[in-house]
Amino acid sequence: MPRDKTLSHIKVNQAIKEEFMEKGFEAASIRGIGARAGMTSAGLYRHYADKGAMFSAMVEPLIDEINAWTADHTKRKYGLVDAQAENSEIFGESFIDMVRNVILPRREEFKLLMTCSAGTKYENYIHEYVRENQNKLLDAIEYLKEKGYPARDIDEEELHMLLSAYLTACFEPIIHDCDDARLDKYLNTIQEFFMPGWLKIMGLK
Repeated sequence: MPRDKTLSHIKVNQAIKEEFMEKGFEAASIRGIGARAGMTSAGLYRHYADKGAMFSAMVEPLIDEINAWTADHTKRKYGLVDAQAENSEIFGESFIDMVRNVILPRREEFKLLMTCSAGTKYENYIHEYVRENQNKLLDAIEYLKEKGYPARDIDEEELHMLLSAYLTACFEPIIHDCDDARLDKYLNTIQEFFMPGWLKIMGLK
């Protein structure tokens, strides 16, 4: 955790982002970060214990927001199913909404997580996120069946492939620095392309 919340801490965080974005975690150095921040290595250690802690501080707020959104999303969906809501209402909110509302406001942190995390505990984040949500979706499909929805059978490997393709498509425009207009266009295209398939799998169409 940071030990200093002064303006110098903001300056340090900016230097950390710049160093990691330019070089990636493995090639980044404490000396390089210090040079960007205009302070010594000893000065940096008053803010963070080590390079790993610096990277964690950059990406964990985003990860926490992603996890919170995912948990709330899942809870809302089960509530709608229990209430026998209309199919369109049940599937109204999607991962695209999380991209727009959670990830896009933190684009720099997201790019750090996706493209600069080799050598950190986050380097397999997307694979782990897919695996976790794949299991949640399999549970949801079984729950929909119990509630009388004609959800189709799908095995774990098949769902992993589809979910990986979906998330990769959502993330690519951000990773490639598309401007706001193109991002909006591409996300709409992804929504239109994938949603009919997800609706069919879930038995909501």
